Amino acid sequence: MKKIFFYGLMLGMSVFGLTSCSDDYEKTDSRLTYYVNLEIQGDEFVQVPIGTSYTDAGCKATMNGQDATSRIVTSGLEDIDVNTAGLYTVTYSALNDDGFLASATRTVAVCDPTITTDISGTWTVQAGSYRLYKGNQTPYADFTVKIRKDAPGIFYISDFLAGWYDQRAGYGSSYACKGYVQLLADGTLVCLSSFVPGWADSLEEFEGKYDEAAGTIIWDATYTDNPLVFHAILNK
Repeated sequence: MKKIFFYGLMLGMSVFGLTSCSDDYEKTDSRLTYYVNLEIQGDEFVQVPIGTSYTDAGCKATMNGQDATSRIVTSGLEDIDVNTAGLYTVTYSALNDDGFLASATRTVAVCDPTITTDISGTWTVQAGSYRLYKGNQTPYADFTVKIRKDAPGIFYISDFLAGWYDQRAGYGSSYACKGYVQLLADGTLVCLSSFVPGWADSLEEFEGKYDEAAGTIIWDATYTDNPLVFHAILNK
């Protein structure tokens, strides 16, 4: 009799336990939310000759198959200076009913069509390049930097640090300092943007020059306020 009572008690507890678990599962809250889908009209990278006007093509939005364009807030248009060469970002943002944000960006490149020099290609870090830290120079060479032309006088740089972390240290491309430069008529390079994804930071200072006769690019990229200065001599 005791055995029967014991097994009956265990069975009852098991049923209670299963019922309790089932109740908890049924009370789990879930809901469906629809996100805003943004569709930039026109190109995501637009070239505008310096001194001309710019008219933005805008952006459209849908949510759950319905037009949601009225939800879009556009920013950055007021910052575009068509008289100053450089890169400008237009951002389109929209919230859904539950407060989730969607965003998309367009890059507007105000460029100087008279700059026809093309420095795009694969460049090699030459002897004489070094990293300067606390007065000590550490030489390095033979790494590569890729340069891409995106507009007249505006070029994308694969690594302002000239391969120090990406290739020499072997950290990978997330630790390359990527960005854009503007090439002026006298060969001066002006940094327009820079960013290291791995550390989410950028250059402090930059001075660069392209010597067309010598076929070299030389720059000093100051990274962090320690500071670290990367003196790069590049040649094809």
